[in-house]
Amino acid sequence: MKHLLCLFLLTLSLHAADRAPNIVFILADDLGYTDVACFGSKFYETPNIDKLASQGMKLTRHHHCQNCQPTRAALMSGQYAPRTGVYTVGGIDRFGWESRPLRPVDNAQQLPLEKITIAQTMKQAGYATGMFGKWHLGEKDAYHPGQRGFDEAIVTMGKHFDFKTQPPVEYPKGEYLADFLTDKAVDFIQRHKDAPFFLYLPHFGVHSPHDAKDEITARFKDKPPVGGHHSPVYAAMIASVDESVGRVMATLDELKLADNTVLIFASDNGGVGGYAREGIKKGGDITDNAPLRSGKGSLYEGGTRVPFIVRWPGVTKPGSSSDVPTIHVDLYPTFADIGKATPPANQPLDGESLVPVFRDASASLKRDAIYQHFPGYLGAGQNTWRTTPVGLIEEGDWKLMEFFEDGRLELYNLKDDIGEQKNLAAEQPEKTKELHAKMIAWREAIKAPMPTKNDQQTTAAPKKKGKGKKKKAE
Repeated sequence: MKHLLCLFLLTLSLHAADRAPNIVFILADDLGYTDVACFGSKFYETPNIDKLASQGMKLTRHHHCQNCQPTRAALMSGQYAPRTGVYTVGGIDRFGWESRPLRPVDNAQQLPLEKITIAQTMKQAGYATGMFGKWHLGEKDAYHPGQRGFDEAIVTMGKHFDFKTQPPVEYPKGEYLADFLTDKAVDFIQRHKDAPFFLYLPHFGVHSPHDAKDEITARFKDKPPVGGHHSPVYAAMIASVDESVGRVMATLDELKLADNTVLIFASDNGGVGGYAREGIKKGGDITDNAPLRSGKGSLYEGGTRVPFIVRWPGVTKPGSSSDVPTIHVDLYPTFADIGKATPPANQPLDGESLVPVFRDASASLKRDAIYQHFPGYLGAGQNTWRTTPVGLIEEGDWKLMEFFEDGRLELYNLKDDIGEQKNLAAEQPEKTKELHAKMIAWREAIKAPMPTKNDQQTTAAPKKKGKGKKKKAE
């Protein structure tokens, strides 16, 4: 009998060792690159995120899109925007492009149904899949995440108190959205602790409206501002997201799942700041992405570079960091690689698995460069723009941007000039030519549509954001 018990325990131990790692992906909304302490803030307090970084690896040059919807489409599909048609939020008439030289490329507002999501791929590999929070890729019928590979899915965004969910879920009056979502995430982990799970927790925090719990806001009211970080309410919103990370970490510890769980934290795009420094907005910003240039809605680094942390016990070296350029489309093949899942046969994945980098911070990837393609406009107010149509390539320390209205090229060495202040295109004509050729070749290979000439260009002022329509959350 004793021999059989030992054999049973040995079998359980071997089974646990062979079990595929759980994956938890926590995504903040509009959290800037330096909005967490371990990435530079001296005002915001993020002890749990900082602890995660001390236990894992920071990717210091990870990029997402300039605003949220295209980032989410890329994360779920593993494809750059020209393949999904999702370039921005809303239709092209959201901002008054009629006064500009180019007509934007039409924008898809839902992830096309033919795209196989990472949730579907992980589900086929035997993972339980859950998603709680901001989806933004279509909420009705077949577009809802519950129909796109997630076993459990609750969608919500737009308000931090008195929020609505799809499907409708009851909750205590006065509950804060970040707490509600974390409750659902913790419950999912507890119920699926005995088999591999893939949990996607995309918070609506710290997106506007900037609204936080009073008791947390009070902690920051007398704290001196530091480096463009100053708002007690915004600091409290960040603290609530940080608490969420801490609760997930604690749950994994309590259930003894941490050692076999890959936990990733990131943001969907750059922070809502840096506009005053760019001269595209008067008055103070809610935050600042310095030393990065500009913010959300721009394809300068402040709009696309985001904090990214991965903890994979036994794989990532605690307290390490990597400066390899990485991007949103890398997450799909990375998750599939971790879970030994088979990628879709008829859906090309544009990214590369980051597992080699997770294993060795000094490792390089097979590809030469990462790209962005934005054939539209994002306004910042009347006659001001966060960006006009632009494309970019980042290769090593170099970044080249091509502005489609006039063909202007901007070349930056990000190692020497992280703030993108010195355009080296004239000084480095050969490097400029080389990178531009690669960008054009990539656009042709991926069949990226370009904006067309606006033959009806007017001198009318651009339409105000949301005029005549319900304002959408970005």
